[in-house]
Amino acid sequence: MSPSRTADRVSGANFEEMNTSQMTSMSKLHNMAHGGGHLPELGSVSGHDFSRAEKTSSSDGALAPASTPLAVLLLGPTGSGKTSLSLDLAERFNGEIISCDSVAVYRGMDLGTAKPTPAERASIPHHLIDVADPDQPFTAGDYSRQARAALRDIAARNKLPIVTGGTGLYLRALTEGLFPGPPRQQAMRDRLIRSLQNKSANWLHRMLTRLDPVSSARIHANDTPKLIRAIEVCLTAGRPLSHELATADGRNRDPLTGFRLLRIGLNPPRAELYDRLNQRCAEMFAAGLIAETRTLIACYGPVKALESLGYRQAQSVLLKGVSEKAAIAEAQQGHRNYAKRQLTWFRREPDVHWIEAFGNDPDTLTACNLVRDNLKS
Repeated sequence: MSPSRTADRVSGANFEEMNTSQMTSMSKLHNMAHGGGHLPELGSVSGHDFSRAEKTSSSDGALAPASTPLAVLLLGPTGSGKTSLSLDLAERFNGEIISCDSVAVYRGMDLGTAKPTPAERASIPHHLIDVADPDQPFTAGDYSRQARAALRDIAARNKLPIVTGGTGLYLRALTEGLFPGPPRQQAMRDRLIRSLQNKSANWLHRMLTRLDPVSSARIHANDTPKLIRAIEVCLTAGRPLSHELATADGRNRDPLTGFRLLRIGLNPPRAELYDRLNQRCAEMFAAGLIAETRTLIACYGPVKALESLGYRQAQSVLLKGVSEKAAIAEAQQGHRNYAKRQLTWFRREPDVHWIEAFGNDPDTLTACNLVRDNLKS
């Protein structure tokens, strides 16, 4: 059977009626059509060195020449004060800010994303905020291309680019490039989504667990887009996504070049972070998140972007009759869980200078000293 016919057969599968053995057989079928064997045994993927060594590396880990322009990557969990610190660094060092947030790219989604205020954006130039409408797909690849263009433009004007945000996949796409996985199979995606409507909420996660336990362990059960992509890769490539990622050792990627990367991470005390997140969620709803969501639904319908944290809970008030109090509590729990997952993701980033404080704490003078020292080098 040819690969193209196999892909058609996989994308046309009725996922509602597939059991475990059928899903595995489907994956094996496509793998054999591409000349592969059975699903391999999955082992652990080796981790990164989380050294705090005082050095600035290029995106591939090698030391970059001092003449190469510096780019600051400010990372950390939601609510840790990245915006405050990025504004301070930009003011001190003649910088411009590149947002790294998968929801802040959408126009009109303001309250639920804690975007910089209009006054803050007027005082310091910001990039990659409000660049798409909520009904327009915006991928990690789109972000990588536009953020790299912004980096080069800022550096060409002798200003300091400061990338800040909490979307780990976008940051990885910017610095390392994306692995050359199989293209989207829209028919397969549509069938998975239709099947999900007739199944329990964690059905996709259980399906991925059978196909790729390693990937299912790192993807949250509620992260439908990532679950669908992982299943899509498993069935189309005939191998687990984790295997594809482990064997894509960078030879086929397109890593960022031409910059020295200074990674600064915020890791404030967990209990204080959770208290701030609880307060911020309540303030989002008090500021009119439900009304903003109502307007967005009227303009665009219940689009995928509105499944993000905060907006999903506001939708439940509007469309399902959930009380505002219950929606706030769910959003608070969701943000706390998200912060924990972000820290887990960012711990894999190499050469991060971790600061155990919020972005507006006095301890963050350490970040200023790091930037100053690296600009001198």
